[in-house]
Amino acid sequence: MTTCDIQDIVKDLYDVEISATLVSEITEDLNSEVKAWQTRRLDAVWPIVLMDGIVVHIRGESGRVTEHTMYVAIGVNFVGRQELLGLWPNETEGAKFWLSCLTDLKNRGVNDIFIVCMDGLTGFPEAIQTAFPKARVQLCIVHLVRAALKYVTDSDSRAVIADLKKIYQAATVLEAEQELKNFSDKWDAKYPTISKQWNAKWPHIISMFDLPAPIRKATYTTNIIESVNSVIRKFTRNRKQYPSRESAMKMIFMALHEASKKWTMPIPKWKEALNHFAILFEDRMPKNS
Repeated sequence: MTTCDIQDIVKDLYDVEISATLVSEITEDLNSEVKAWQTRRLDAVWPIVLMDGIVVHIRGESGRVTEHTMYVAIGVNFVGRQELLGLWPNETEGAKFWLSCLTDLKNRGVNDIFIVCMDGLTGFPEAIQTAFPKARVQLCIVHLVRAALKYVTDSDSRAVIADLKKIYQAATVLEAEQELKNFSDKWDAKYPTISKQWNAKWPHIISMFDLPAPIRKATYTTNIIESVNSVIRKFTRNRKQYPSRESAMKMIFMALHEASKKWTMPIPKWKEALNHFAILFEDRMPKNS
């Protein structure tokens, strides 16, 4: 809420008028909480880290409203639970920006990441190679499906999702290639852009088939990203624009803090995935895992 919103609610509930200065002083406590969260120490090794972003509109000092993206890093720890690792605002993507985000994680204690799942973010693979050279970069299936649905009518969306699922849930690369061909034969007349995009990104998509099925399922599960996005949308849908980056950061921090209360259980099939991690990354596993 804005300062005026808070003043109005206090007036309605308690018939007490409070100044904007008092509201600012009280809400200033949240700034220190956000800063403490942004600088907290993190575990040294993470089996999975997912990167995602949500667009917000921020009004600058000139009064001009511009789009900013709040990038979110979500980790899955060795007990299979999600944890929000970082939140960074930026207007553009690029290797320099991504390297600053990854350096922030390193400065807070992260020494190694096994698999990083991301969208086709400009400059991100190069930044990962610099900051965490042993990390595997996996194109995020959730983003691929979401991008495909932009071209699809509501009446066809369920069928398209089902046919795309046949591709990324295939047992082998050969089976996935056949399912992509089947998808193309079925849908290209109506939605030619989808198979074109998947073919263009195919080398990065099929990298998942180098991993055992349990790890693949852990990295492309929609629950992690979608649960975060749904909570952020719930908190921000009534806020069309923010007066500053700090305001947007506080709102999204509170939304994610709320979401994290539900992250009490391991992601599905985690024990099975962990066994494969222990074999594939034996020399990099923490001793206490």
